[in-house]
Amino acid sequence: NGLYATWMPKPIAQISGSGMHVHQSLVSLDDGRNLFADPDDAFGLSETARQFIAGQLYHARSMCAIIAPLVNSYKRLVPGYEAPVYISWARVNRSALIRVPKVSQIEATRLELRCPDPSCNPYLAFAAMLKAGLDGIEKGMTPPDALEENLYDLDDARRQARHVEMLPGSLKEALDCLAEDKVIQDALGAHVYERFLTAKAQEWNEYRL
Repeated sequence: NGLYATWMPKPIAQISGSGMHVHQSLVSLDDGRNLFADPDDAFGLSETARQFIAGQLYHARSMCAIIAPLVNSYKRLVPGYEAPVYISWARVNRSALIRVPKVSQIEATRLELRCPDPSCNPYLAFAAMLKAGLDGIEKGMTPPDALEENLYDLDDARRQARHVEMLPGSLKEALDCLAEDKVIQDALGAHVYERFLTAKAQEWNEYRL
């Protein structure tokens, strides 16, 4: 039919891109209990889940180089096309980076990270996501308040008043963030991190030139 299947993050301008939303849960090896779930919480989330959210939000900008690894990835991560741009979390807000899906059973409680795209290496991506979330648990981080409003409608002044940061706007910016984040570097290991950074810097320079 003259058509091609593509997993390119943003193959067509003015149309929503291709995401790889990742649903994450944490289960106890001892009893199979969902460690993210707390039926007494307004969001159904345990303190562990909130710490995991906090860790991923804290490391979101440096994770981007791994979970959105192409020049083209940042053509998808723009306001208005259902892809997250703002570092925030919420329950029903589709402009948030991390969403807490509504569930019919508490054991289905999970966190949806919405910025990865299908061009990523899933082994590296999952390693980075887990490391970021576990860092939040290990350090007892606290996430900011959930934001349920449409963040695409915020101007810069209102966004800054709410202390809402943005994801990197380019692969170069994401690589610069990764170069400053030892936690995410350790998720890859020194050998992979060095090779990854070299390869991606070469891709950026080829694009820039």
